[in-house]
Amino acid sequence: MKSRLLAGTAAVALALVGALLIIVYANGADARAMASTNPKKVLVVEKPIPAGTPINDMTASLVIEDVPATAIAPTALTSLDSKAGTVAAVDLVPGEQLLAERLVAPEALKAEGGVQIPPGLQEVTFELEPKRVVGGRIQAGDHVGIGFSFAGGADKAKPADASTQLTLRKVTVTAIQRAPQAASAEAPADGSNPQDTTLPQGSLMVTVAVNDIDATKIIYASNNGDLWLTKEPLDAQDNGGFIARKDTVYK
Repeated sequence: MKSRLLAGTAAVALALVGALLIIVYANGADARAMASTNPKKVLVVEKPIPAGTPINDMTASLVIEDVPATAIAPTALTSLDSKAGTVAAVDLVPGEQLLAERLVAPEALKAEGGVQIPPGLQEVTFELEPKRVVGGRIQAGDHVGIGFSFAGGADKAKPADASTQLTLRKVTVTAIQRAPQAASAEAPADGSNPQDTTLPQGSLMVTVAVNDIDATKIIYASNNGDLWLTKEPLDAQDNGGFIARKDTVYK
């Protein structure tokens, strides 16, 4: 009887040892498999983060995980050091990598959600340098005039072929995306606002609400000519569709 009890106890002990060895081996195999993928540490969402959450309030909902190099998104973040003052642009769900474009300035989020698209219209986006966007002083909700310019033909002896017209009037701007501006190291001695004198850098992505025909015109002009915007309030004068050419601008 005693021998059978000892044999049973030994069998249980051997089974436990065998199970532990299998677990240790499996864990080692997982580690070896992960190491072979050249993993990198990136920030991953662990708990749901609602859109608009400030960066300082989302740290508890993020974890740093080892992710295989081939599965890492190009804009995945490894830290929040460069994202101070930003908020979540959209709802972030558990398991997704934290991407740079998911974090935006609070005013950008407010602008994106605060402009109503008029019924029947659609949005189209184009990229312009600041001097073509009233020095960058255009905001979502503003109204603009959109001028189209087309260069003359290859024959420079016929410059009258070039033309410009402020074709689209009082168009609603629904979004503005711009490169972050470097903060001034120190305030000017005269107490002026540095934003009044600092030239904007980079380009701006401008999104407007237009009908299908005007969207087609904007796309064509973006690909084959030039666009120029004016800041045009709703009460601005409209004196007709003047087409500027070399033989008409002096009249």
